[in-house]
Amino acid sequence: MAKKDDKIKSRGAGLGSAGKQSSGYSAENITVLEGLEPVRKRPGMYIGSTSETGLHHLIWEVVDNSVDEAMAGHANKIGVLIQKDGGVTVVDNGRGIPVDIHKTTKKSALETVLTVLHAGGKFGGEASGYKVSGGLHGVGVSVVNALSTQLTAQIKLGGKIYEQKYKIGKAQSAVKVIGKVDKNDPDPTGTSITFYPDSSIFETTEFRFKTVLEHLRSQAYLTKGLHFIITDERIGLTYQYYFEGGVISYIKQLNRNKKTRNAPIYINKTVGDIMVELAIQYTDDFDERILAYANNEYNPEGGMHVTGFRTALTRSINSYASKNNYVKESEKLTGEDMREGLSAIISVKLPNPQFEGQTKAKLGNPEVRTAVETVVNEALEIYLEEHPQEAGKIIEKVVLAAKARLAARAARDSVIRKGVLDGLALPGKLADCSESDPAKCELYIVEGDSAGGSAKQGRDRRFQAILPLRGKILNVERARLDKMLSSQEIKNLVIAFGAGVGDLFDISKLRYHRVIIMTDADVDGAHIRTLLLTLFYRYFPDIIKNGHLYIAQPPLFQVKVGKTAHYAFSDDERDKVLKEMVAEAKTNKKTTGKKQQTAEETAEAETTAEDTAGGAQDGIKYTIQRYKGLGEMNPGQLWETTMDPQYRTMLQVKIEDAEKVSEIFEMLMGDEVAPRKRFITSHAKNVKNLDI
Repeated sequence: MAKKDDKIKSRGAGLGSAGKQSSGYSAENITVLEGLEPVRKRPGMYIGSTSETGLHHLIWEVVDNSVDEAMAGHANKIGVLIQKDGGVTVVDNGRGIPVDIHKTTKKSALETVLTVLHAGGKFGGEASGYKVSGGLHGVGVSVVNALSTQLTAQIKLGGKIYEQKYKIGKAQSAVKVIGKVDKNDPDPTGTSITFYPDSSIFETTEFRFKTVLEHLRSQAYLTKGLHFIITDERIGLTYQYYFEGGVISYIKQLNRNKKTRNAPIYINKTVGDIMVELAIQYTDDFDERILAYANNEYNPEGGMHVTGFRTALTRSINSYASKNNYVKESEKLTGEDMREGLSAIISVKLPNPQFEGQTKAKLGNPEVRTAVETVVNEALEIYLEEHPQEAGKIIEKVVLAAKARLAARAARDSVIRKGVLDGLALPGKLADCSESDPAKCELYIVEGDSAGGSAKQGRDRRFQAILPLRGKILNVERARLDKMLSSQEIKNLVIAFGAGVGDLFDISKLRYHRVIIMTDADVDGAHIRTLLLTLFYRYFPDIIKNGHLYIAQPPLFQVKVGKTAHYAFSDDERDKVLKEMVAEAKTNKKTTGKKQQTAEETAEAETTAEDTAGGAQDGIKYTIQRYKGLGEMNPGQLWETTMDPQYRTMLQVKIEDAEKVSEIFEMLMGDEVAPRKRFITSHAKNVKNLDI
């Protein structure tokens, strides 16, 4: 990755040489399936959501078309420009979208692609324009057009530059010739799409440069020889991505801060019309990381290619381990053992991918499973035989995982059995609620007995349960299940949840559908909250995925003027509340005719208490109390500020980018000190009012 000062100068031009227009690509290659009208009515069906995630999906849809050109061998450079005025331009040096008249729509092929849903060069087989395509549904550019206030398409084709403008998906004129391609232009053909997202559709229209960079970096890894140039005019930065190593470079980047057991195993083979490419590497971590792609589209829920890979991996390593007497024939290693510490990038390319939904979360082609399984079986058998030293290290890791699995099962069964034998006895410190419907129940995990006491007294006993923790729980980032369950505090949590743990965890048995972390607003509280989030992410991810985990937001300050008190959750809000309360008090004094406070009366408001400050503003006395711990609030205050469903503020914990979240937990909570030190050093200047 390299920063560059130069920007993408021409929004209508391509970016490099990639061959000339294919003679077999014209309006006849564009197949029409149905109209565009449903898109604005239900955009979530096409781009996943109208949140920030959906907004960025617009860029992915346009970029996908350019990547398809690259995978077909017709482009080698793609430019993405985020403009100062909120627009985005995507430029490629491919063949250019055809502009001749389409026989079905009687409009230009360009207008057909941009205004008709399911119109594109990706239907009808290889003859239709693309043998392999990520944008299977063919709705990408038309959806972007429908959800943009303005869109401009510029095409370089046949020595001419064509242009057509749109507003909310409707063409403003026919395709026009606006100039000629310079004879010395290295890009005789290409497509440029500039669009402006509709603010009436999206929650935000502010693109995040970091999100764009991360997504396009993965695309560059997956397509060898594809050069990305990404520019953000708002901050004046340009990044370029180009990886000759492909998925090998990708897996090295993923494991750059980890202890690895082997050099990346690279597999690349085509079976029939399915190309299979993989990179495999084992680390000393406990978790598994598999990133699966089909036609360069990320499949977060995996699919048939992942199933085929796991089956082949288990069979191959088991066969090698038995053959070389690493394990007895009766002691077969399981798939779970194989996946501990495994990192893998799986990339398949095929003509007709069957995705679940437009966001392509899961690949469903059964023939892909067979292809991947065959390729991985053959390749791993050869690799393990030819690299006995590295094979031994991998088997050592897998055998260790098997022993840990048996120990973890014993520890897990012990915890679950304890609950059963004790009649589902709940932890002694748990103050449970009377409600039996989990959908109505809340569990507050609080820090210490003091806060627990206030919470127990202040709660609504009908539906709110309280579980105090003693001190800081175990950091589970580097702990297997058996070690984790040796912690009494974590045992209490597992029993309180009532849903089991490990591979026996059953989300349907969860006793509380709102699990709320409520810690103090200081460094220790933040640390405990981080430890709990690590626990949930690593061992109870389904609680997060199903939307059951929350973080309580207790106030930092109580601002009091006379007998009136308000709460504030930040320094800025404290100052704003104080200003408003003083103004209101002054107005009341004028209305009632009361005398102004004297200096002596003002002085009486001042206090020397460590957590309380007193003073006067415009003659109005006030006090500000800083809450360092939940235990400092009386039960009534804790209820009205933090626990009352009518007035409280809570943050719901979500996972938007699992790969990024995993990296953050590894950095903050893992064994490697250097990455954590770099993070602290780089962010130290942004910390205000650090309370140690």
